[in-house]
Amino acid sequence: DAAFIRYHRLIFPDHTADNLSVSAGHASVNAESVWGVLRGLETFSQLVYQDDFGTHFVNRTDIEDSTQFQYRGLLLDTSRHYLPVPVILKTLDAMAYSKFNVFHWHIVDDPSFPYQSRTFPNLSNKGAFHPVSHVYTQSDVKRVISYARMRGIRVLPEFDSPGHTNFWGRGQSDVDSLLQKRHPSGTFGPVNPALPSTYQFMASLFKEVASVSTFFTVCFCRKSNPHIRAFMQKVGFGVDLPKLDAFYMERIVNITSALNKTSIVWQDVFDYLNIHRRIWRTMIMDFMVEVWKHGCYLCEVRRLTKAELRVILATPWYLDQPGPTHNWARYYVVEQKKLVTGWGVNLWGEYVDASNLAPRLCDERQTSSVERAFPRLQDFRCKLLRRGIQAEPLYVGHMQT
Repeated sequence: DAAFIRYHRLIFPDHTADNLSVSAGHASVNAESVWGVLRGLETFSQLVYQDDFGTHFVNRTDIEDSTQFQYRGLLLDTSRHYLPVPVILKTLDAMAYSKFNVFHWHIVDDPSFPYQSRTFPNLSNKGAFHPVSHVYTQSDVKRVISYARMRGIRVLPEFDSPGHTNFWGRGQSDVDSLLQKRHPSGTFGPVNPALPSTYQFMASLFKEVASVSTFFTVCFCRKSNPHIRAFMQKVGFGVDLPKLDAFYMERIVNITSALNKTSIVWQDVFDYLNIHRRIWRTMIMDFMVEVWKHGCYLCEVRRLTKAELRVILATPWYLDQPGPTHNWARYYVVEQKKLVTGWGVNLWGEYVDASNLAPRLCDERQTSSVERAFPRLQDFRCKLLRRGIQAEPLYVGHMQT
């Protein structure tokens, strides 16, 4: 709506510097924007503490605060397990308390397509776990966006392609790569980069959800399909798969650019095309890259920034990875230099649903000392519990009531 457009540039990049002053009988917050005021008020709420007799106090203090990273994101996966809207809204509350500003909504994937499209209703009718109870209607999506915006959070829906689209084919078979026709199995393959209808479909779908914000795209083409091989020969690609990948990637990025949106891609796109440098040099595209693979992830960040691409770092913050509950300490030893636009905390949905989502999202924020972080995080966890956020314990102890 008009308000969102008016404040769009203030949400991302994130201009939220604020000054908070607390003195005897008086407290004030001064900021450049309404979002800075929101962050300042949140800081003030966290200065309130309680003594052993239940009396609340706020110390005199002066704080000058500003954002170190423009992008402070959390990913939730609603394809592998459907998350009810109230659960998502509760998570947005927890994000606001922790000063996150981007909700990366992994809304669809191979397992299900719960987004209810006006233009292509069969995508959810045939692709969702249930066409009525396990879908996100247009009203649901608008509710999530509005709720997030009032907390200074931007919503980024993710529509992976051409891979991770198995259930797209059930509702929109003309964009499927037709692998099931070569080997009839009842399953569907990635979308077909050789068909003009693929790009017409993508353009229509992206136009419909353009008001939601940025799209994620990822490029994994397949040359095993005889139709795709014939297309590659026809346009002069021969058997050079990187040329097909670049062809698809440029078409998708052009679609999002025409909608005045910026594409965000997983690092696989850069890694694959960077191997084939002759292809990469011919591509002039503006997109952001999310780094997620293990190994020397800072090496990857340096390669990306050298290529003058903006970077989101997610590798160190995969909350669905196995580990003891006290392993929160490992998030504080991550080296972060001035190479990244921001960071993303990713919680994939293979083993996470509404029953165990909140405990996985205990606040993890950057500091230079694990020892100094522990008592502060312990106190913050108690604040989250009082606010109804079921944050899991950091170690042995109890919550002050």
